[in-house]
Amino acid sequence: MECIVLAGGLGTRLQGVIGNYPKCMAEIAGKPFLYYLFKYLQSQPISRVILSLGHKHQIITDWLNTYTWNFTIDTVIESEPLGTGGGLRLALSEAKEKNVIALNGDTYFPIDLKKFISFHTEVNAYTSLALKPMKDFDRYGVVLLNEQYRIIGFEEKKYRNDGLINGGIYCLNKMAFLQLTENLQKFSFEKDYLETHFPTNPFYGYITHDYFIDIGIPQDYHKAQQELAYFCNQ
Repeated sequence: MECIVLAGGLGTRLQGVIGNYPKCMAEIAGKPFLYYLFKYLQSQPISRVILSLGHKHQIITDWLNTYTWNFTIDTVIESEPLGTGGGLRLALSEAKEKNVIALNGDTYFPIDLKKFISFHTEVNAYTSLALKPMKDFDRYGVVLLNEQYRIIGFEEKKYRNDGLINGGIYCLNKMAFLQLTENLQKFSFEKDYLETHFPTNPFYGYITHDYFIDIGIPQDYHKAQQELAYFCNQ
């Protein structure tokens, strides 16, 4: 199983807290956030990780030399910002498997990847999203599903009593993704791929209640200092 980690983000909203560092290197209880992602991936049947890098990539590649993991690590580096879609496309072009896991480098959502891929293959999806049920939130948009778990809509951020949010973990049919984005270079994965192509392509949602945290804003970054370190030491 191959996994792409999207770790090229600028971390603009966190710069007042972490300085000019890549978001995935934000320190959580003395270790970079990427450490916790890799610790999670090490517990899964992952044989290869492809890191999609951009901003301050040397900081990340230097850190990679300080630990040994039970999967191989390859890197692809954007020569210029390509957006979430462009960075994913660059990394996916280096993947070898038919179906590839991809996850955001600033969210921690430790789902069972074996079950996730099994769902993805059973429904014959082009793209599957791991979805987290949430209550009383306004930070995230929601994903709408039909009774067969096929995606039928995306709704913008607003306060909601409950809903399914995109947890930032995907299973992608490599060839389908590359074909649907063949004319794109710099683009948003969410806007230009998911929200553009879901009406006419088999995109599905996989619902799971696992722990979830996104460190993209200072409030949740500070929350992660206690929660994530505690959760990972259980």
